[in-house]
Amino acid sequence: MSRDYQKACSSRQNARQHSGRHDQGHEQRHGHQHDQRHEQKHAQGHEKGHGRRLHGLGEDPGLAPLLARLSKENLSEKELPADDFSVQIAPRGLMGPLLEELGPRALAVRGRAVLAKGTKPACWAQNVWLEPFWLPVGSISDAARKLAERQRNWRAHLDFESGLNRRATLIEQALPHISSKLFQYGQPVPKAPLGAFLLWKPDMVLASCRTTSPFADGELQFEENKTVPPGRAYLKLWESFTLLGKKPDAKDLCIELGAAPGSWTWVLAQTGCHIFSLDKAPLADHIARLPNVEHCLGSGFAMTPDLAGRVDWLFSDMICYPERLYTLVSQWIEAKAMKHALCTIKFQSTADHAMLSKFLQLPGSSVRHLSCNKHELTWFWEDPEYTETGQNT
Repeated sequence: MSRDYQKACSSRQNARQHSGRHDQGHEQRHGHQHDQRHEQKHAQGHEKGHGRRLHGLGEDPGLAPLLARLSKENLSEKELPADDFSVQIAPRGLMGPLLEELGPRALAVRGRAVLAKGTKPACWAQNVWLEPFWLPVGSISDAARKLAERQRNWRAHLDFESGLNRRATLIEQALPHISSKLFQYGQPVPKAPLGAFLLWKPDMVLASCRTTSPFADGELQFEENKTVPPGRAYLKLWESFTLLGKKPDAKDLCIELGAAPGSWTWVLAQTGCHIFSLDKAPLADHIARLPNVEHCLGSGFAMTPDLAGRVDWLFSDMICYPERLYTLVSQWIEAKAMKHALCTIKFQSTADHAMLSKFLQLPGSSVRHLSCNKHELTWFWEDPEYTETGQNT
């Protein structure tokens, strides 16, 4: 592979010619990191307990008519679904993409919770309650007792606009305590199921013992490293590796496209793998000096499978249109040039659901919204042949 690296680096002038416009990626990337830092600073006072989950939706006013149509007032008690439905929790400020993806499946909205036909998780859902049920309750203690009879661990989903948050909090406090400490990267994911519930009305609880995430509202809050990585994008890989239960190992060869300033490279370097990174901008000096990192100045789109050869992992957090990313990864899949891929699909002002469907149709794909994602999704791919046999054939 070292010859391939040299060949790739020697072609960087050609890569620049393929990019006829001034590279705005570095500036946009730093702007994105600034937005994330601002959001983190805003949330610092809400890291513990329920306060962290009390923010409003922050939605575009254009959503108001749709939200009004799906409000609980438009569902009588007799119309509430009894089976074959789920509760899909929208990421903060991203109710719009979730409702668009669900389409006619959406039945009602309470805060960030959407009652939906069927149990298929939406890509734009932060968490999905897979087996929801209605639980009539007579009091706070009665609600806590009935939930505890089902299982031990529960967290309340709080609806900022319902006026029932205090009551829901008291129910949660009457249940066995669940730690709210920040998660340490590298520790095992909790194995005990974490149920979720909300107060639909004072005497009615909507709850589910099974959800798609072992974390409250599907939000994984890390104890961050605020000194070494050159930006907060590293949290995307921390969360991805934690939820996937897999990451590169020391024998793996990884390519990272659009790597500067090096937050993802830093995470990958800690695994012991060998990383070849590309970007038109340099890596931060302390990242570039890592012994298992080779960096080339050039466009990530110029790195094609014929230049790179076969790799174990392909990574990309590049700012680009979803169509362009799809073309790139399709090229690598068709060439059978990788075993795994993990890329960020970054959307513009609106989510391209047709393009999202194309990613999902690639065999071996899964897509989800991470806690630190904004108007973007994370796409993970694993070669189906590798999954079956443990090796590429």
